[in-house]
Amino acid sequence: MALELKQHLKLTQQLVLTPQLQQAIKLLQLNRIELEQVIRQEAEINPVLEQDLGDHQTVSFEDLGPSEEDMAALSAVSDSPLGPEAVKDFDWDRYLEDTGSAYPSFAFEEKETLDYERRLSKPENLSSYLLWQLHLSDLDESQREIGEYIIGNLDAHGYLSITPEEIATDLKVPLEKVLFVLRKIQFFDPVGVAARDLQECLLIQIEHLGLKGTLIERIVSQHMRELEFGQYEKIAEACGVTMADVEAALKVIKGLEPRPARNFTEETPQYIEPDVFVVKEGDEWVVRLNDESLPRLRISPYYRRLLQDPALPLSAKQFIQKKLRAAVWLIKSIEQRQRTLLKVSESIMNFQRDFLEKGITGLKPLILRDVALDVGLHESTVSRVTTGKYIDTPHGIFELKFFFSTGYTRANGDQVSTETVKEYIKRIIAEEDPTKPYSDQKIADILKKKHNIKVARRTVAKYRDQLGILPANRRRRRLVK
Repeated sequence: MALELKQHLKLTQQLVLTPQLQQAIKLLQLNRIELEQVIRQEAEINPVLEQDLGDHQTVSFEDLGPSEEDMAALSAVSDSPLGPEAVKDFDWDRYLEDTGSAYPSFAFEEKETLDYERRLSKPENLSSYLLWQLHLSDLDESQREIGEYIIGNLDAHGYLSITPEEIATDLKVPLEKVLFVLRKIQFFDPVGVAARDLQECLLIQIEHLGLKGTLIERIVSQHMRELEFGQYEKIAEACGVTMADVEAALKVIKGLEPRPARNFTEETPQYIEPDVFVVKEGDEWVVRLNDESLPRLRISPYYRRLLQDPALPLSAKQFIQKKLRAAVWLIKSIEQRQRTLLKVSESIMNFQRDFLEKGITGLKPLILRDVALDVGLHESTVSRVTTGKYIDTPHGIFELKFFFSTGYTRANGDQVSTETVKEYIKRIIAEEDPTKPYSDQKIADILKKKHNIKVARRTVAKYRDQLGILPANRRRRRLVK
């Protein structure tokens, strides 16, 4: 069969994401802190934009949107095409000479600029703290090199992540030398750092306290498994001591630090500022945007007047026209973002009114489609609006995504969310007898009997793991007097 090329017309519909639409979608995804940063950046790079520094208590959508003067200026530029005949000569040199500074001029004096980066303080991390102690120690140069290698291979909890044999092989030094330096570092502050496991970490701290050879060391060195599962009677029997002796030893062991690097972290704290507030006014719950310190933008009156100047060169007018359109679109996009965020937040709180009254136990199952149908938006838009946005409620600050979850149906037809079930599990475990903790099946039975919620045992185990709660055999404890 012969192949041939043909040309034909085909009409198709295609969605094109213009730069303006991409900017609107980007603004929709930003949280309040990120939005504030973007607004300040745009105000810096776009001369037509300026911040309205007037005193204001409440920001309305009319304040966020472009003013009538801004739109009139944009219409005047758009409706009046510029031609060469509109351009007249203008003495820019003289204009700039007349626009002098209000401050007196001084003779130029060359000075050495300050290096501000070197003056900034940085939080001390574990590595720098250990290296400082290493260089103050009595170790020689070769031993310090081994020490630096050891410190460089500590994990986030302060444990040594490689074996001494690997260190000896990498540095081509005797193993005995590595072990000598390692033991030196293990008694640096914090004591127990560079240990290879939890047992060694605790034993180092016990030795540092001068308790070597006591019952405390014997329990940690020989009965870690029984200690982990709370089998204190078995420890007393194996060691040939009374329960009172074991309980006294446990008080010391519980005061040891299992994670030496706990007080040292290199993670930058993530500050959360809510985008929305929920307050109760009378009998009604009112949703408000957090716009108190959000910069308000407007079109610069100077550039509006400058556009009407017939002496302005064509290139300058075209530049201002381009920046003006970008500024108006940005202001309208911010206005639309705020409207959408408020609309979606009000819809979520209407669905979750029981949460506002009762707390987490009042959460209802909710999906994106429910809110999307309620506000007349697409599910993807609702997803963008709720991602990374936080709401301040009487029960704490929550991400808007928190209110979306599947759920269960009680025998009476009422629905509860998975977060509600988790809260019930947390409360049941908090009220249990620590000497006889509930099994997962027992928790499932209590949920069915007390809260009328039928949940499988494996589901209880899954939710318990997500809450970071240990199984029953590891929660069992003998009360220490």
